[in-house]
Amino acid sequence: MIDIAMADPRFGAASAQCVSSKLADGVVACPVSQIEIVPQFGGQLAQVRHFLQQSGIQHAIDLTDADTEAASVGWAAYVTARRAGSALKRPLADLQIGGFARRFQGLITRNPGDFRPWFPTLVIMEP
Repeated sequence: MIDIAMADPRFGAASAQCVSSKLADGVVACPVSQIEIVPQFGGQLAQVRHFLQQSGIQHAIDLTDADTEAASVGWAAYVTARRAGSALKRPLADLQIGGFARRFQGLITRNPGDFRPWFPTLVIMEP
């Protein structure tokens, strides 16, 4: 979303094309992702939501208990791997996003490696 909103010269067009190709199926912005990009909109969540609405991206979808459960499984696996020294530092936000994405048809990200170890069955699309 941020690549599209900021017209990123490297990733903007590919990201826009990827999102556009999925709009007929429905594209949903995780609440956590909305929070992550709000600084690019002057800290105004209303501006983020306006951008999403104008882009055809749904944004009024709440996290569910099942999303939290999926994220907690990923977090537990991450913590175990981290303690064993086999995982890099990962923000909790990515695990919440991955848990949310499992409920839908997948995740669009240009950082698939941040999600695959913790959500191996999640469909991940790269722009």
